[in-house]
Amino acid sequence: MPGPTSLVKNIMSKPKGKVVEGVFAINKPAAISSAQTIRNLQHRFNPSALFAPWLAAERSNREIEERTHRNRRKDKRVQVKIGHGGTLDPMATGVLIMGVGKGTKRLQGFLECTKTYEATILFGAATDTYDTLGKVLRRAEYGHVSRENVEKALGKFRGKIMQRPPIYSALRVQGKRLYEYAREGKEVPKEIEGRPVEVKELEIVNWMEGGSHNHGLPKEDAEDEAKDLAEKVLHLGEAVATSENASEVQFMNGTAGTGTKRKRSLDDGDSVVPNKNPELGPEGESQWLMSGGLQNPDHSTKQIDTHAQQSSPPPIEGPPAVKLRMTVTSGFYVRSLSHDLGEVVGSLACMCELVRTRQGDFELGKNVLEYEDLEKGEDVWGPKVEQLLSDWESSNEDMNGGADRSDGGRKRRRRNSSSDA
Repeated sequence: MPGPTSLVKNIMSKPKGKVVEGVFAINKPAAISSAQTIRNLQHRFNPSALFAPWLAAERSNREIEERTHRNRRKDKRVQVKIGHGGTLDPMATGVLIMGVGKGTKRLQGFLECTKTYEATILFGAATDTYDTLGKVLRRAEYGHVSRENVEKALGKFRGKIMQRPPIYSALRVQGKRLYEYAREGKEVPKEIEGRPVEVKELEIVNWMEGGSHNHGLPKEDAEDEAKDLAEKVLHLGEAVATSENASEVQFMNGTAGTGTKRKRSLDDGDSVVPNKNPELGPEGESQWLMSGGLQNPDHSTKQIDTHAQQSSPPPIEGPPAVKLRMTVTSGFYVRSLSHDLGEVVGSLACMCELVRTRQGDFELGKNVLEYEDLEKGEDVWGPKVEQLLSDWESSNEDMNGGADRSDGGRKRRRRNSSSDA
């Protein structure tokens, strides 16, 4: 009768064929989530010949766990193990890094590497999601917004800044993701704090005057309860511009408004008081930019009646839009940049398109699988996926998870890192 050792050896007999695993990238299309992309890949990988050896090896490992009483898995299904290295919102397209098998253990490095995005931002309204998929919280004038003042405003976002994530994001507060609070209509138990991020490159790719593009603002306004929640979470209307030049708005401690900062009151919550000595850089720009507030976009010292502002009909030609290209560090939210840029130019804005063109060493048009190849069958996608995994394995044998080589392969402490997202 065979002993336990020989039994394990029999179970551990190598499966026929090469076990393929590692890291590759796919060009995620719009309208599907990152999680759905994983499920779609598993739907094609599970019955494939390419990953049959991996599944056979996994079944052998599961049998050993069962016989040695080490199998505590709740999900007993055997399917190709896949994870992603940085969430892309459903609206966003582009590079989504996928780890297969042991490659899932190498994904943390991609959360911490730099990313390049191309984002289209539409002026004239702010939404609860900071993009055009959301509902409108407030509308604003945009006739004064030009390429010149947008270019000037971009200077405030380059370099190291403080950025407040959108409430519709995957960031956790007290163990619960922010978008769960938003969807449930519950107030976040504590103020959403800004986080340090860095914008290494930021430039205008294309300026689109109103009427020259097909982007449109959402037509549906948020419910009053949602607006009230936004008042509390985003501090809507908490500050107003006090400079005739709206592009010199300074955000400090989460408050929008030139030369203003929040002051704690012992009896009536938060209030805004003038700051006679705002901290400005050598060019008269704020050294730290805190995002997330929603100001009354105004070019004068008088506060705008928001109800009158909403009822004012926009110009017939429609709002302008701008396409930006940026390279940013981990934890950066492009939607927050879109939201904040609208305020800095004395209007409001939201994101209407987003493409992640590069993450780490993966770049569109170079070493990224096209999503359409999945529909063409394994004869098409199989060799491409195998080659991508092989290339990654060859080039990253002695590297830290394939992270951006410019990051020096440094190990970093694990942190909650999400982006556009």
